[in-house]
Amino acid sequence: MEHSNRWGITLPLTGVPLAAHRELVRELPDLGYTDVWSAETAGTDAFTPLALTAEWGPGLRLGTAIAPVYTRGPGLLAMQAATIAELAPGRFVLGVGTSTPTIVTGWNGLAFDEPFARARDTVRFLRAALVGDKVTETYETFAVSKFRLERPPTPPPPIVLAALRPGMLRLAAREADGAITNWLAPSDIPTVRSALGKEPELVARIFVCPTEDADAARGLGRMLISSYLTVPVYAAFHEWLGRGEALAKMHEAWAAGDRAAANAAIPDEVVDDLIVWGPVARCRERVAAYVESGLDTPVISVLPTGADPASLVRSLAPA
Repeated sequence: MEHSNRWGITLPLTGVPLAAHRELVRELPDLGYTDVWSAETAGTDAFTPLALTAEWGPGLRLGTAIAPVYTRGPGLLAMQAATIAELAPGRFVLGVGTSTPTIVTGWNGLAFDEPFARARDTVRFLRAALVGDKVTETYETFAVSKFRLERPPTPPPPIVLAALRPGMLRLAAREADGAITNWLAPSDIPTVRSALGKEPELVARIFVCPTEDADAARGLGRMLISSYLTVPVYAAFHEWLGRGEALAKMHEAWAAGDRAAANAAIPDEVVDDLIVWGPVARCRERVAAYVESGLDTPVISVLPTGADPASLVRSLAPA
């Protein structure tokens, strides 16, 4: 997969109506952006913003980061992916992943069973379905009978898998075309690469807060870190990356139900490692440092600073 000199942005922007993104998306290629990646938690779904972006910014590569493998049936997931791939031929990357028990069970009422096997089985099904094969298969975690896409996309989109630790990273290298990760520092990229290998594409969402107000940036960073890194999969990820000791006091306070103490226990170095903040030029250099460390596709996620989010996107452009 061609993945040199990429510079991505996460859309839609927080607080900006979906329809109000048109002008910004039209400018992105001239600004030096190559990619637009969506997300799916409790805001927009992962696919609709990309349908609009395909129309507004015909030169951009589009990606889902990520569509969960549990919340749609396998056939519907293939149909949605095929739809965007038809709108953006050769310019769409399907990012899938297990998501989290909060989203899958808490918000969607579905069992979060055997995440590793479900991710593997879904990628195998999608590989067959997206080339137009008729799929009748009993996988370990679900079965499909006589499914065939009526509009298989040409070419079929590459598939990248959300992966944090070695098992899932190796699965991504073996079964998919690459991996998507997040919540890591430039210095962590070689560790992730060691499990993924050099060839598969590595995509990472990078949280960027372009402000010189250290207290505001670190305050927001601490809130986000305690929300995410206390989730078991992220806790294990950072244990593997070597931050277990630095985050131990946060975990202790969080387990005791003291959110304020958990935030206060996060060392500045950890916040500065995982959140890109500072003047715009410094933010751009820091994002570039991820690429120099072996990341193929940085995907900026702009954190709110009080400034107009679209102007922040313009200022963070690589050019």
